[in-house]
Amino acid sequence: MKRYLFFIIAFLSLSVFSCKQSLPDRGICAHRGENREHPENTLSAFKAAIGMGAQMIEFDVRLTKDKKPVIMHDRSVDRTTDGKGLVSELTFEEIRKLDAGSWKSERFKGEKVPTLEETLDIIPQNIWLNVHLKGDRELGKIVAQVIREKKREKQAVIACDSRVLAGVREVGDDFLICNMERQSDRKEYVDETIRKKFPFIQLLIKRRDETLAGDVKRLNENNIKVNYYHAETPESTRELFDMGVDFVLTNHLKDMLRVADSLGIERTNR
Repeated sequence: MKRYLFFIIAFLSLSVFSCKQSLPDRGICAHRGENREHPENTLSAFKAAIGMGAQMIEFDVRLTKDKKPVIMHDRSVDRTTDGKGLVSELTFEEIRKLDAGSWKSERFKGEKVPTLEETLDIIPQNIWLNVHLKGDRELGKIVAQVIREKKREKQAVIACDSRVLAGVREVGDDFLICNMERQSDRKEYVDETIRKKFPFIQLLIKRRDETLAGDVKRLNENNIKVNYYHAETPESTRELFDMGVDFVLTNHLKDMLRVADSLGIERTNR
């Protein structure tokens, strides 16, 4: 009897663990975290997105002067901190002293620019990581090494161009890549992504036209996940999901998650 109970408990534990580790097939991507009420690309923005049940979180990575990967979209710290200067010309210690929250609200005074390691440490393994790399081959290698050390290879989608990808490939060929070598013609971009068998692509709102549905269908048929940047209304988000887009990036996370709810897309915190 005891042996029987042991196997039942073990089975249930394994089932619960597996459920927690599974990644969503589709959903809403929090662009730079929950950035409506929180300072973008900060731990508070990521924690808010996690708490709301986002299926994917997007963030940007750059290297400091002393080669530390930090979360920052812009080339400079001017817009989102109380400092000035290029990320690449500031040391991590210098950047760490900056206030990355007060520009948004006094509520976030003292918020720090996070590292890649800190970001990976707080995001559960059932949420996709949409990691946009802003740099060169060296950045690709360093980020891939961190992702490998944190055992997030199957969860992290590295969005980069061929120059950065070369650095990622120095670490290994098993990383999930979102092709960011955007062609001037979307058909060429889609064709190239299919030909090179990239697992993800990111389509852009500025290229939306009557051929979008056909391109998404071709990508679906080739088992390529489609990220779409971006949608900010329930109508456009619903249309994109109906079309076959897998993940919709948005700056209106709360509202777009409600759209996903209505389509039966389960939140990651439930």
